Amino acid sequence: MHPDILSAVDDWGPEKVVCVSDRRSGMRGVLVIDNTARGMGKGGTRMSATLSVAEVMRLARTMTWKWAAVDLFHGGAKAGILGDPHGPAKEQQLRAFARALAAEVPAEYVFGLDMGLSERDAAIFVDELDSRGVAVGLPRALGGLPYDELGVTGYGVAEATDAAAACISLPMEGARVAVQGFGAVGRATARRLTELGAVVVAASTSRGAVLDADGLDVHRLDELARELGDDCVAAYGPVRPPDEAITAPADILVPAALQDVVHPAHVDALTARLVVEGANMPTTGPALQQLHERGIAVVPDFIANAGGVVAAALSMDARHSPFPVEPAQVFTMVSAKMRANAVAVLEHAEASGTLPHEAARHLARERVHRAMELRGQVRTKEDDR
Repeated sequence: MHPDILSAVDDWGPEKVVCVSDRRSGMRGVLVIDNTARGMGKGGTRMSATLSVAEVMRLARTMTWKWAAVDLFHGGAKAGILGDPHGPAKEQQLRAFARALAAEVPAEYVFGLDMGLSERDAAIFVDELDSRGVAVGLPRALGGLPYDELGVTGYGVAEATDAAAACISLPMEGARVAVQGFGAVGRATARRLTELGAVVVAASTSRGAVLDADGLDVHRLDELARELGDDCVAAYGPVRPPDEAITAPADILVPAALQDVVHPAHVDALTARLVVEGANMPTTGPALQQLHERGIAVVPDFIANAGGVVAAALSMDARHSPFPVEPAQVFTMVSAKMRANAVAVLEHAEASGTLPHEAARHLARERVHRAMELRGQVRTKEDDR
């Protein structure tokens, strides 16, 4: 065992790190089960040519906090394969990975989708271990739930936005929204916010931004995005620099693309009263501090974009059922969870005077630690009396 693995173990975990390999296929992979105090370890499975054990350990820890932050009873875990997700040996390596982890799957871990894997790959895991119970993210034909097709994550971002806006007395009817990143998440967010009465005044892709103070035609832009991808903005026109979507006059900003795109210079120009992080880590640390100092409310990424996590939890329950998960059930649960969690974090941040990200992490740690106490995994004050 490489010494850096042991040095990375702390009081939270990981509980288990399983490194596996297969000479015939060239497969090398790792499963990290971080903390199961609140429930079975759950997190996606990725495939990358640059994968490292340290990366998977960090991702597993992130899942520990994410499940706890959204208050769902799973623990943190993650798995990964070192390899080319577009290479000719992919299926052989996936099958070898599944066989190598047969002792852990599905008793301690269930395969899911992350970077480099598709619904088809989830089906390969099911075929290799001959059970629908070993994976989530399956194709619809195998009883799976098409997260991206349904726009579950973006729907959740919009529901969190609506609840957060109510917290700061910002009426959603007529609220001006800027969506930075008009991919799958951004499009679904824009569609739902429009249904809730908001007006989308700016949207962007890597190719540029489109702005309209009277409101963009979200339906038309969505159709263009499905057809043309990032070039949808050019077809919609006129095109402005991408950053203008961030600083466009708006009441709400939803950064829904890449990480570290919102900088302090943007914060200086913001008119928004609310920032809802649809992407993972879209706001730099200094920008978050500056938003706090300006009194601009922020719904953290791992709260706002957890709709897919809620859907995955429902899919976990449905693995052994002959009945598919109903989309209406998913949307109802996502709405309830996203709204409650957004409000809880903003109220906790207000009461404690801390940044919302710190408040969310504090809530998550409290929940995990309490579960560890109740299970006798750590000493309590009562134990010391």
